[in-house]
Amino acid sequence: MRAAERNEPQESSPSTTARITALLTAFRPGDDALGVSELARRTGLPKTSTHRLVRHMLANGLLERDGDAVRLGLRLFEIGQLATRQRGLVDAARPHLADLREATRNTVHLAVLEGTEVVYLDVLRGPDAPRLPSRIGGRFPAHATGVGKAILAYSGADVLDTVLAAGLRPVSKKTITSSAVLRGQLARIRDSGIAYDREESGVGVVCAAGPLLDGAGRAVAAISISGWSNRMRTDRIAPAVRTAALTLSRTVTLR
Repeated sequence: MRAAERNEPQESSPSTTARITALLTAFRPGDDALGVSELARRTGLPKTSTHRLVRHMLANGLLERDGDAVRLGLRLFEIGQLATRQRGLVDAARPHLADLREATRNTVHLAVLEGTEVVYLDVLRGPDAPRLPSRIGGRFPAHATGVGKAILAYSGADVLDTVLAAGLRPVSKKTITSSAVLRGQLARIRDSGIAYDREESGVGVVCAAGPLLDGAGRAVAAISISGWSNRMRTDRIAPAVRTAALTLSRTVTLR
């Protein structure tokens, strides 16, 4: 390799990719535009590096100028539109989610697994439900959620091994932190087709979740209904969740 090549900045190196990811994920719900100093503060990156990366991201449409600040660029929206599988899944699930919310007046979720976390593709908030931290595009530890356990129960052993290797971090006092207990729950979920969250993701919150399975019987997503533990009987809503999940599974298989 020539000296000039060695000295060129490697924009595609893992460290640069990680920094760009950190800058993009520094934007939070409600943020419109952020200054470079605020981006540096949130990410912990040096201001000089932040300035350089922001210029690179502006040039590629990942960010756009808004006065002295920057906001997320339309290129990100275009990239998001390419995620046809997720968009198709959301479109297919939305009527079923709306029916579940209407029938229960509680919050309904659609989520997929990414690594050790679930990512929420859709969230329909119910008028009688608690204010939950879940949001579209948001993440939560898979082992601490009903949707996460529903997916893990119907995933390969390597997927569960990855979650266990990362550690079962407690989110609440009732979060499962034992691998043996989690394995036992997943076995019961496979028997019943329903996963429960009994205040494992938050105090006073419970949910019932069901997996969306492909033709091979592997989970590609999960849906859930969440509500107050003193108001919502998970055993009563479980059949509705199970029915909706089975119906959506047939849709997923046919796609």
